[in-house]
Amino acid sequence: MYHHMRFTVGDHSARHVRRILRIHLLQWEMTELRDAAELAVTELLSNVVRHVPSRQCTLDMFRIENGLRVEVSDPDPRMPKVRKAAELENGGRGLLLVDAVTDRWGLLPSPPGKTVWFEFDAKAACAPPFVTSALPQ
Repeated sequence: MYHHMRFTVGDHSARHVRRILRIHLLQWEMTELRDAAELAVTELLSNVVRHVPSRQCTLDMFRIENGLRVEVSDPDPRMPKVRKAAELENGGRGLLLVDAVTDRWGLLPSPPGKTVWFEFDAKAACAPPFVTSALPQ
């Protein structure tokens, strides 16, 4: 299952994309991913608004075997940088947040620009972080 959008983002676009994401997560029975997925997609769209002069992007949402994959592609070839703690005084926390709330994420050159993606494992997101299958029954 898959959803594709091509658009020019504005300051309020993330709100509309979050609504579309919620609908898909409900349909795909992955509502437990809602908060983290909304935060991650908001951060990626905010980067497009701030750093891509044309503000054009595509957003793809995939229902993968055990979870969700979201990709945001734009025509700007400059790759985003994960900043160090000392550099965060004036912003730049977006990719750190994406890293903190997703199971995986990455950057891919996709000429003429790039794609930033993240993934969630639905089963892993359901279980509290302190529960493991290695615990005695």
